[in-house]
Amino acid sequence: MCQPVIVITVYTHTHNNIVFNFGSRTKYNLNALSHDTAIGLIQYALDSGVQLKEVFVDTVGPAEKYEEKLSQRFPGIQVTVRPKADSLFPVVSAASICAKVARDRVVKGWNFAEDLGEIDADYGSGYPNDPKTKEWLLKYLDPVFGYPQFVRFSWSTAQTLMDSKAVPVHWDDDEEDGEKAAQRQNNRSMLSYFSASAEGDRAQQTHRFFSERRLKSLKSL
Repeated sequence: MCQPVIVITVYTHTHNNIVFNFGSRTKYNLNALSHDTAIGLIQYALDSGVQLKEVFVDTVGPAEKYEEKLSQRFPGIQVTVRPKADSLFPVVSAASICAKVARDRVVKGWNFAEDLGEIDADYGSGYPNDPKTKEWLLKYLDPVFGYPQFVRFSWSTAQTLMDSKAVPVHWDDDEEDGEKAAQRQNNRSMLSYFSASAEGDRAQQTHRFFSERRLKSLKSL
């Protein structure tokens, strides 16, 4: 008779991975990241030869749509997605504990990429309601550069502190693209240096560096 076997697989997203995805031009949020991670874990189990019959998932976003998405992606598996599934199904409770333990280990053993000298490693649990975490965030907030890679800039707690304590920065292209900003400020945009002159073939003075080397501008290849 076969003995039951429990296998635990944890997928950890790094801070840089989250920041890179959230900062891309294509809209990508925590819901999509969570969905893709769940899909990846299920696919990993299938690729490893596990004969999955049922999957229980704690919802991120609308449970019905999430369940339908997973069911369509894995038609041979019975998928159950519920809000607060960790309080309904023991297997989800166990998965939640594994995830929290893995996270706490990463936080506790974090190696800072930046040269911050004798940095205080007593930053608490990393949750916003932890007094030690709040104190650490206030202590190591640089008014210009923000936080080291240890802190995710898209985290609402970090954003609130940077908005209130750091130097405000305004990017011209937040509201308009570079071309419009250049026109508004009566400046030449970067693209204008790569296009033909709108004034025709008017001769322009060439720098000596180019004339001595017999280098000329080409308008067509």
